[in-house]
Amino acid sequence: MSYANLVRRLTPPLVWDFGKRRLPHVVRALGGHYTHIRFSGDYRSFAEARQASAGYDAPAILEKTREALLKVKRGQSRWERDAMVSDSEDRPWALLACLSRIAAAKRTASIHVLDFGGSLGSAYFWCRPFFAPEISVRWDVVEQPEHVKAGRKDFETEELRFAFRVEDVLAQQRPDVLLLSGVLHYLEEPEAFLETVKSWRIPYLLLDRTPLWNHARHRITVQQVPEEIYEASYPAWFLSRERILSGLETDYQILCRAPDAEAWEIDGEVVQNTLYFFQHGGV
Repeated sequence: MSYANLVRRLTPPLVWDFGKRRLPHVVRALGGHYTHIRFSGDYRSFAEARQASAGYDAPAILEKTREALLKVKRGQSRWERDAMVSDSEDRPWALLACLSRIAAAKRTASIHVLDFGGSLGSAYFWCRPFFAPEISVRWDVVEQPEHVKAGRKDFETEELRFAFRVEDVLAQQRPDVLLLSGVLHYLEEPEAFLETVKSWRIPYLLLDRTPLWNHARHRITVQQVPEEIYEASYPAWFLSRERILSGLETDYQILCRAPDAEAWEIDGEVVQNTLYFFQHGGV
C-alpha cells in the first residue's frame, strides 16, 4: 500500500487543515463553551506552590470523568475533555495528522500509542472514530492506580489498555509513539522526566497541550480550575520553550508543530499551546 493511500484511509482531508484562528484572550475552548482557568503566582519551588494550592477531590474528579466518558462510549456524546462532554464536531486534527504520519511511515495499517497520563482514554475515544475499522490500533494508557482500576473495569478492550507503569508496556512491546497531552507541566520535575523519556528510545514523541512560553526561565504557578469543570487548584508550570526543546534535541528532531485549540493567560500574557511532533534520531 502506498504512503498516500494509507494516509487517506487513516484520516479525512480536513485533518490537514488545522490553521484555524483562535481567540487569544480566551484561555480555553471546550466544545464552544469558554471557561476561564486562571494562573497566578511565581513560586520558588513546586512544593511552595503546592502549599499555596487548595488541592482537589481526586475521587470526585475521577468519578466525574468516568461518567463523562461512559456517555461517549455509549454514543450519548461525541467526546470528553477534562471531565466535560461535548457534541461539537471539533476534533484534534493536528494530533490525528501526526498519528497518521506515524502509521504511514511504518507502511502497515497499525499504530501503537503510549498515552502517559491519558486519564480513562479521553484521547483514544476522541481519535478512534477517524481511523478506518481495518486499522490495527493499540492504545496503552499509563495512569495513577485508581484511574487504571477504573479504566480496566469500564473501558478496557483489546485496543484500549491501562497500565500502572511505562515499564509494564515497554516489557510487552515497544510503542510507536509516546503521547504527552496536557501532562508535562503538572509534573514536579518535568525536565528530569524528559531525560527518562529519552532513555526509552520510543520512535516518536507528541508533546501536546503544554504551555511553552518564550522566556528563558520556567515559572511555577498555581492553576485555579472553575467550578463548572471541577473546583480545584494545584501547581502548574509555564515551561521555557527554549529549554524544553534544546533538552530534547539531543535525541529527537522536530518534524512539525501546530497551534493547539487552547491558550493560557498569565499576567496579561497569552501563551498559545502548541503541539510538537518529534522523531527519535535512531528511527
